[in-house]
Amino acid sequence: MVRRKPSKEFLARLKAVRSKRPRTVIEHILKHGFITTEQLKSKYGYNHPPRAARDVREQGIPVETFTVKGSDGRKIAAYRFGDPSAVRRGFLGGRRVFPKAFKIALVESNGSRCHVCFHAHEERYLQIDHRIPYEVAGDLEFNARDVDSFMLLCGSCNRAKSWSCEHCRNWTELKSAKTCGTCYWASPGSYSHIAMQDARRLDLVWLGDETRTYDQLKSVADASSEPMPEYVKKVLRRLASK
Repeated sequence: MVRRKPSKEFLARLKAVRSKRPRTVIEHILKHGFITTEQLKSKYGYNHPPRAARDVREQGIPVETFTVKGSDGRKIAAYRFGDPSAVRRGFLGGRRVFPKAFKIALVESNGSRCHVCFHAHEERYLQIDHRIPYEVAGDLEFNARDVDSFMLLCGSCNRAKSWSCEHCRNWTELKSAKTCGTCYWASPGSYSHIAMQDARRLDLVWLGDETRTYDQLKSVADASSEPMPEYVKKVLRRLASK
C-alpha cells in the first residue's frame, strides 16, 4: 500500500492535538502508516483500542478502520487516517471537562434523576451527556453550555444510549444533528424514531413498595409462559383499547 505524504494543512491539524492518548495514536500512524489493536494493547497499554481510535476521531480527525493479520495470524482491526478533506471543524481539543457548577445547574433544572428511565439517583451517580452526541455535532452548538443541550443519565442508560448511537447510520455516516434531535436518546419525552428505526421505547423501574406490583405481574406472566415485556405490552394494549 502506497502512503501519500500528508499535506501541510493536515499535518498542522494533527500537530495541534495535545491530549496524550490521541497524540500517541497520531504519532504512530504518521510514522508507520497505521496502528493495530494489538499494538495499542501491547505497546501502549490501551486495553480498549477502539476508545483510543475514537479519541482521535473526537478531535475531528478522520480515521478509517480496516483489517490486518495479527501476530498469531488472525485478523485484527487496524486504524489509519481517512480523507483529509473530511476533517471536522470545531472538534479540536476533544471533549471538555464539565465544571461542578454545570452539573448542579442540570440538577436544579431537571431534578436529580436520569432523563431516560426517570429513576432518581444521588447526583454523584448521574453522568452529563450531550443530547446530540459529541461525535455528530461536537461543541459547535454547545459553546454556551446551555442546560437544554445536555442531559443527566444513569450509568445503565448511558451505556444503552452509547451502544444504540454507535450502531446508528446517522452516527457512522450522515452526521445530521437534526436527525439526532428527533431521536429517543436525545428527547425521550418527544421523539419520532430510535436510532433511525421506527420504534418506541418505555423504560420502567419499580422502586420500594412498587416492587410488589412488579412481582405480581411477573408471577402472572410466568404462569402464562410469557416474557415479562410482552405481558406488560399485552396489559397496556388491553387498557388502551377500552
